[in-house]
Amino acid sequence: MPGWGRDSSPRFGSSRGFGGGDRGGGGGGGMRKFGQPGEKLRKVKWDMSKLPRFEKNFYVESPNVVRRSQHEVDEYRRKKEITVKGQSCPKPVFSFEEASFPSYVMDVIKQLNFKEPTPIQAQGWPLALSGQDMVGIAMTGSGKTLAYLLPAIVHINHQPFLERGDGPVVLVLAPTRELAQQVQQVAQDYGRLSRIKSTCVYGGAPKGPQLRDLERGVEICIATPGRLIDFLESGKTNLRRCTYLVLDEADRMLDMGFEPQIRTIVDQIRPDRQTLMWSATWPREVRQLAEDFLKSYIQINVGSIELSANHNILQIVDVCMDSEKDSKLIRLMEEIMAEKENKTIIFVETKRRVDDLTRRMRRDGWPAMCIHGDKSQPERDWVLSEFRTGKAPILIATDVASRGLDVEDIKFVINYDYPNSSEDYVHRIGRTARSTNKGTAYTFFTPSNLRQANDLVNVLREANQAINPKLLELAGGARGGKGRSRYRGGGGGGGSYRDDSDDDRRDRFGSRFGSGRDRDRDRGGRDRDSGSSRDRGYGLSGGNRDSGSNRDADSNSSQSQMLQKSLLGLAPQGGLSLIGQPGLLGLIPSFSAARDGKLAQVGGDQSSQQSAQQQQFLTASTPQISTLLAQQYSQYQSPMPLMSLNFIPDINQANFCLPTNGVVPPPPPPPPPPGVKN
Repeated sequence: MPGWGRDSSPRFGSSRGFGGGDRGGGGGGGMRKFGQPGEKLRKVKWDMSKLPRFEKNFYVESPNVVRRSQHEVDEYRRKKEITVKGQSCPKPVFSFEEASFPSYVMDVIKQLNFKEPTPIQAQGWPLALSGQDMVGIAMTGSGKTLAYLLPAIVHINHQPFLERGDGPVVLVLAPTRELAQQVQQVAQDYGRLSRIKSTCVYGGAPKGPQLRDLERGVEICIATPGRLIDFLESGKTNLRRCTYLVLDEADRMLDMGFEPQIRTIVDQIRPDRQTLMWSATWPREVRQLAEDFLKSYIQINVGSIELSANHNILQIVDVCMDSEKDSKLIRLMEEIMAEKENKTIIFVETKRRVDDLTRRMRRDGWPAMCIHGDKSQPERDWVLSEFRTGKAPILIATDVASRGLDVEDIKFVINYDYPNSSEDYVHRIGRTARSTNKGTAYTFFTPSNLRQANDLVNVLREANQAINPKLLELAGGARGGKGRSRYRGGGGGGGSYRDDSDDDRRDRFGSRFGSGRDRDRDRGGRDRDSGSSRDRGYGLSGGNRDSGSNRDADSNSSQSQMLQKSLLGLAPQGGLSLIGQPGLLGLIPSFSAARDGKLAQVGGDQSSQQSAQQQQFLTASTPQISTLLAQQYSQYQSPMPLMSLNFIPDINQANFCLPTNGVVPPPPPPPPPPGVKN
C-alpha cells in the first residue's frame, strides 16, 4: 500500500532477518534490494536545552530496607550469588512490598501468588526505579522480564500523556519475535489495570495491525530491530518521546548481527534516557555496547560471570558417532514418553535437518512438531500453542527457539546436534528448569564437535556435573571427578557406564527412522509391551518397509492401522486448503498417491502385493476418504505441496474432513446384491 514503506518482511514463511540464517528471523526485515537497513535514518543532533524535562527517579526506600544493616545486605547477596559493580547501588528488597510498587502493580502480583522476588528482581528493581542505567547479567529463567517491565510501568505513569503523533515512552528491543511476543504478553497483563497500551513490532507478520497500534499511540513498544527500522524509515513512528530503553538479550542480538541496527535505533533516542541492558553472558562486544550506550551504570551479576549453566539442570553427555544419533534418540524418547511430565525440546542445527527429523518422527508415531526460521508467523504461533498446551509435547527446533521461548514446564532438552558455541549450549538447555524447577538436558557429542570439548567440560565442571570419560579424552583432560550425572550411550564412538549391548529392548518403530544396523536386525518382531509409548496413543504401528523383507499377518495388519491413522490424522476438523500430493507427505507407507480413487505407488520399495493390499484396504474401509482424495488430486495438473509437516495437527485427531468447494460428496453407493442388475 502506498506510503507504508517497503515491505521487506519475509514471504511465505521465510524469515531471514538482518542477522540472517536460522538463528532468529526476529528482525523481519530481510535482505533489501538496494542499500542497507537504516541508511535513511540520520543521527539526531539533540539540543538538550530545548528538550522537555522528565522524571525518572521514583524510588522511595521502604522503612524495612532503611533499617537493614550492611551485614544483612552482604549476607543476602552472598546467599543469592549477587555481585554488584558500581557506585551508590541501592540495597536489595526482600519482598514485593518493600519495592514500593503502586497498588495497580501489587494487585497483579498478588493474583499470581508470587512468594518473593528473584535475585535479579530484588536487586534490579531499586536500581531501575531510581532512574539509574544498569546492566543485568543472569541465567535464563531468572525473572528479568519483570525486573525491567514493572519499573517501566511506574516510569510511564509519571510521564505526560501521549499526544497524537507521539511515539512510545518505553522501547524494548528483543532479538526474536518469540521473545518480543512473550514480553508483550507480560506487559499487557501488568499494564491493563493502569490502562497502559503496548504493541509488538516484528517481522514475518502483516504490517497493518502493527501500524494501526502505533498510529493510535502506545506507551510500550516491544520490537525486533529490523521491523522497527522499517517503520522509522517510512515515518510511521518515532522515538522522540522514548525515555526508557531496554536491550533484552543484548548478547544474542549481537550474535545475530544486529549491532548496526541497534546503534541506528539508539541514535534516534534522546541521550538523557534511562537505559537497561540485559544479557546472559558478558563478552567483549557486549561490554563495548554498554560503554557506548550507558552512563555511570551499575552492573548486577547473578551467579558466576563466567559461562555457566543453571545448576538445577542435570546434564547428560553421550559421546557417539553421528550415525548412532537416531537409534539413541529413539531409546531416549521411549524413556521420556514413559514419564508423566514429558514436554521436550530437541535442538537440531539446520532447518533441513529439523524438517527431516520431524517427518521421520511423525511417520513413526511421535507427537512431534517443529519450528525454525523459515516458518511463517501463523504457523510458528500455532506450533508453539500446541506445544504449550501439551497436545504436541515434542518440539524440534533450531536455535530460533533457544532463547526467548518461555514455557514453564519443559522437562527435557535434547541437543541432537551440538551447537556452534558453548554459549548457545547454555542457552539451549536453559529452556528447562525455569524459575526453581528441575530439568534434564541430553547432548549427543560427536568427534566433529571436537573444538567445543574443552568449553563443554568447563561448563560441566562449573555446574558440578559428572563428565563422560570419552569427553575428557576428546578434550585432552584428566579423568572426570565427582558429579551427579550418569553416563549414556557408548556404541561405536562413545564411552559410557551404561552398556547398550546389554540392553535387549527392540526398536518398536519401523519405517526409515534410524540408521543403526543393530536396529535393522531386530525389526522382524517388534516389542508390543503395554508400557510402550505406542500404547498411550503416540505410535503408528508402522511395519518394516525394507525391500525383500518377509511380512506376516501382524505386519500387514499394522500397516493397515498405520494407513488408517495417517489418513485420519491428516486434517483438523474443517479440513485443510490443499490436498493432492504424492505420498501425502510420506504419511501413507511407501509414498503412495491417491489418483482416480485408487492408491498409485510413486516411490519406495514396496512390493506390488503390498501395494494391492493397501489399495484394497483404502477402497474397502474408507471409500469416502478415497473419493475425496481422488477428487482433490484430480484438480491439479502437477502434484501440489500441502503444508509443512509439522503443521499437521495431532496424529490421533479423530475428525477427518477435506474441503471440496464447500460440499462433501456422499460415499459411493454399496454394490448391488448378487444377481441384481444396475
